[in-house]
Amino acid sequence: MSDLREDVSVLYKGRKGSVDFIDVPSLLFALMPGQGDPEGPEFADALQALFTVSYAAHFGLKKQTGELTKVMPLEALWWLDGAGDEDSMEAVTAGFGGLPGTGRGSWRWQAMMVQPDPIDEALLEQAREQSRGKKLPALDRLRFERWEEGRCAQTLHVGPYADEAGTIAVLDAAITAAGLKVHGKHHEIYLGDPRRSAPDKLRTLIRHPVA
Repeated sequence: MSDLREDVSVLYKGRKGSVDFIDVPSLLFALMPGQGDPEGPEFADALQALFTVSYAAHFGLKKQTGELTKVMPLEALWWLDGAGDEDSMEAVTAGFGGLPGTGRGSWRWQAMMVQPDPIDEALLEQAREQSRGKKLPALDRLRFERWEEGRCAQTLHVGPYADEAGTIAVLDAAITAAGLKVHGKHHEIYLGDPRRSAPDKLRTLIRHPVA
């Protein structure tokens, strides 16, 4: 059995101030779509369901095979309904930076976590059923889907989410310099647990699909 974290480790690495272009293959995700402030209850409920089911699936795999894979990082897509890719990213960036003009209540998001091979949809459904005894209001909204993001540019942001604007500007300048354009949703990967890290210690991969 291979460990997906080792197989696609390049997808979860980045250097501050440096932009990497990568190809993201088809991966199985547990995911939860929603809307509103990331500090609000809906997002908190989504994370609780995602982490609970993901850990249950990994321990279920250990029970079946004796192997234990690592739970992958939390990820999220961010966008606004009715906005083009670039307009949506500009608005989300302004919101993270605390600038006026973007109400967090209008943000759309999809929280998600990659599920390493050989975890599959059947094992995830089993993990969901095993989690029903917990208080997880978002449990039934959790979906399991494969998604191929394709060609992307990404870089590492270190520090508070409110300070992401400068990092995003570096990322998008590199995309333009490469003769490409943003073609998809603003994507963040949270290295470590954002619920427990101090703001200045936060490490976030920022990824933009390109074409």
